[in-house]
This record gives sequence, C-alpha cells and structure tokens, in this order.
Amino acid sequence: MPYITKHDRDLLAGLQITFEHLMPVCHIGEINFLITDMLLCTKPETYQDFNELIGLLECVKLEFYRRAVAIYEDKKKEENGDVYE
Repeated sequence: MPYITKHDRDLLAGLQITFEHLMPVCHIGEINFLITDMLLCTKPETYQDFNELIGLLECVKLEFYRRAVAIYEDKKKEENGDVYE
C-alpha cells in the first residue's frame, strides 16, 4: 500500500470523476492507492480471492504491455534501429 497522507486518501477516495480527468493531477503513488483501494473493495478473504486479484493485475500488466508498450517500442525501433541487428 502506498503511503500518502490521510487527507490525500480521503480526497482520492471521494472523487466521483473519471480516471481520465483525474490523471493529470495524480502521482504514481496515488494511482497505486486507487488501484489497491479498488482491489480491497472486493473484500478478498481466501487464498483463491487473492490469487484471482493477482491474476487480474498480471493480465492487466500483460495487456498494457502488449497494447501500449510494445507499440511504443516498435515505433522507437523503426526510428532508431533494432538493437538485435
């Protein structure tokens, strides 16, 4: 859990705007807090619950890499040349 002030946690927890509108004012730790808070709202109790949440995060990570990071890397490879050549 990221450690941000109680005041900041209260402000973030009470926001009812879209993530897109929130993004310009958030730091990475605050985004981490929001994600963690969402996970805890599922009230995991068993190992299976926690395992499923970890699987969810892993899938989000992999999909983000595949859909965003790999495209960026391909673009940079074209601009700067392939390091494996």
